[in-house]
Amino acid sequence: MPEQQVEAVSSSRFNDYDRMAEGYAAENETSLLNAYYERPAMLELAGDVAGRRILDAGCGSGALFSELRDRGAIITGVDSSVGMLEQARERLGAEADLQVADLAGPLPFPDEAFDDVIASLVLHYLEDWGPTLAELRRVLKPGGRLLISIDHPFSVVFFQHMAGEKPKYFETRSRTEEWTKGGQTVQMKFWNRPLHAMTEAFTAAGFRISVISEPPFAPEARELFPEEFREFEPTRTRFLCFLFFVLEAG
Repeated sequence: MPEQQVEAVSSSRFNDYDRMAEGYAAENETSLLNAYYERPAMLELAGDVAGRRILDAGCGSGALFSELRDRGAIITGVDSSVGMLEQARERLGAEADLQVADLAGPLPFPDEAFDDVIASLVLHYLEDWGPTLAELRRVLKPGGRLLISIDHPFSVVFFQHMAGEKPKYFETRSRTEEWTKGGQTVQMKFWNRPLHAMTEAFTAAGFRISVISEPPFAPEARELFPEEFREFEPTRTRFLCFLFFVLEAG
């Protein structure tokens, strides 16, 4: 199963990003799925961000924050993992606006504080999207954008079938994985839901879906990761991995 980029909630048993922060941040820097697929796709969807106030919701070690800041955006980053925010601080410097916040609860910002919110590989850590989407809608200006990347629901089912499981696609259900980063092994828990449940949650929270994207990987990825692409046709530029949305606040 593909590995995810950022984190929303932690517990003593699951999703302990504090424990693996350094190792995760180092791998995220150059990995195929993060550096040559997810981040380029998110930046492409974001477009011209110069002067826009953006909330990086689940900013992790700050890789996307850095790219958006370099493009002229005014960025605030939040994450529930103190360890990951320490990694972000090392990357971004003391002046970066970084705050501890759990996306499952209220956010420490006034209404209509941001032009855009970016939730990069974060919502699949949450069982209930309702309160989180409501908060993200609250802090967005009318007409503002919420950019989301998430586990593709079809890829989850595909990999589970390949593992001999019988997933119930039309249910919201949890799955667990074991990750080892920097010598630290952590149990990870994710929540999978069907596509219709995603779109219904977006519209119920007051968003209009303007883009649904299944983007190509970065052109240089094939040369940098020859083993991963060994069985691909030479002209193939996409694989089933993450799903991307651009939503507009009504």
